[in-house]
Amino acid sequence: MAIVLGYDESPGAVRALRVAIEVSATYGEPLVLVYGAAAPGGKGEEYRTHREALHQAGRLALEHAVTAADAAGVPTTVEIIDEKPAQALIDAASRHEARLIVVGIWGESPMRGALLGSTPHKLLHLSRFPVLCVPTEE
Repeated sequence: MAIVLGYDESPGAVRALRVAIEVSATYGEPLVLVYGAAAPGGKGEEYRTHREALHQAGRLALEHAVTAADAAGVPTTVEIIDEKPAQALIDAASRHEARLIVVGIWGESPMRGALLGSTPHKLLHLSRFPVLCVPTEE
């Protein structure tokens, strides 16, 4: 089993990282750090350039998360997945038989999340795994 965290360096994700590290340490399970990097389109040079830029952003963000987990003695796995964030997290949770998925939330109203399809909102409706939504600190 593992704890799966969606991480993108947003304010909500930063606090979610701290919570996910704590949960991983408590259960003695590894932390799977996931960055959903779905580039729009699907072919051509513009797509490849956009995809590579998303992967580079994901590598940098996840590098910071790995450093924080290492400092706490929590083993990590890093995954940059070519899917939208909610689907990337569900896919990673399935592969790693996750205990739960952790995501940050940062001030979207429930109505806005429902209308625009925020990642936490999608996970709450689509995931067969428990989802822990961590609000950003004020």
